[in-house]
Amino acid sequence: MDIHLQPANRRDHASAATIAPVAHDEHTTTVPGDALVAATGLRRTYGKGATRFEAVRGVDLAARRGELFGLLGTNGAGKTSTLEVLEGLARPSGGRVRVCSEDPYTRRRTVRPRIGIMLQEAGFPSDMTVTEAGRMWAGTMAAPRPVAEALGLVDLGHRAGVAVQNLSGGERRRLDLALAIMGRPEVLFLDEPTTGLDPESRAGVWDLLRHLLDQGTCIVLTTHYLEEAERLADHLAIMHEGRIVRHGTLAEVVAGQPSRVEFVPPAGLGPVPAFAGVDVGRDGDRVVLRTPDLQATLGEVLAWAGPTTLPGLRASTASLEQVFLDVAGRSDSVDSDSANASAAA
Repeated sequence: MDIHLQPANRRDHASAATIAPVAHDEHTTTVPGDALVAATGLRRTYGKGATRFEAVRGVDLAARRGELFGLLGTNGAGKTSTLEVLEGLARPSGGRVRVCSEDPYTRRRTVRPRIGIMLQEAGFPSDMTVTEAGRMWAGTMAAPRPVAEALGLVDLGHRAGVAVQNLSGGERRRLDLALAIMGRPEVLFLDEPTTGLDPESRAGVWDLLRHLLDQGTCIVLTTHYLEEAERLADHLAIMHEGRIVRHGTLAEVVAGQPSRVEFVPPAGLGPVPAFAGVDVGRDGDRVVLRTPDLQATLGEVLAWAGPTTLPGLRASTASLEQVFLDVAGRSDSVDSDSANASAAA
């Protein structure tokens, strides 16, 4: 029997008050005074007239020093469009954005030295070595980390003399991260930072990000790795079709989602009973029980089965994956009607 409990958040004591969407309506806007990153009513559109498309539709968010904000979303949800505005790479079509208390677009010269940016893709001359790329980037900063130190932080020091073109995809991502943190940023924007990394390298990046958070860096992260968000984020926001549709701490985001008990009903045990307050469904040959009280339902299932073994018995708490799939409209389908009919047979 597999029992899957919700992974612990990086800081279980973090609350929605420490990093949260901004209170906003058409009459009032309240931004936390100590927020290093804040957006209220952020909008971004592309094109005009018949080709006009609104990619970001009124996003509110705020993040403080020493906290990681995880921005998740379905493909095309508007994550990267939002991030580009926060980074000062694009002008918002509406709303208000502040990074380090400044407009990151109109005051880019002031904001840029205080932030680090890791884009989904970055490019350097292919024949440039890793050290040369670091030195070139450091030359744009007033007080950068030593190149060797930045490379060491991402475990790339042993590749210092290698040409960029000879790095693996994962090594290039780590080089991008080294350059993003070279200026000791107060705010670090990371767009899919661990794509292409092997599990060991990914764990190393997570450790580095925790270290930066402990030093007071504010991190805004987009990722498709839900485990990454679960492990690191103080606060999560899930975007869909240009809007934030779920937000809060990990516990708050998954609150209200049912836990699950699954098993393959053994022959001869009889129909699955109707447990009080539990939705009984089917997923192929498996019975799936959706319940607000995992412990009570699991106890009832075991009492019903008695000494009979339940093949493939699995119990799991509500998860971020379930929430994400629900938002995406692709939640795993369970045919409750057929299951109930089977139970009544």
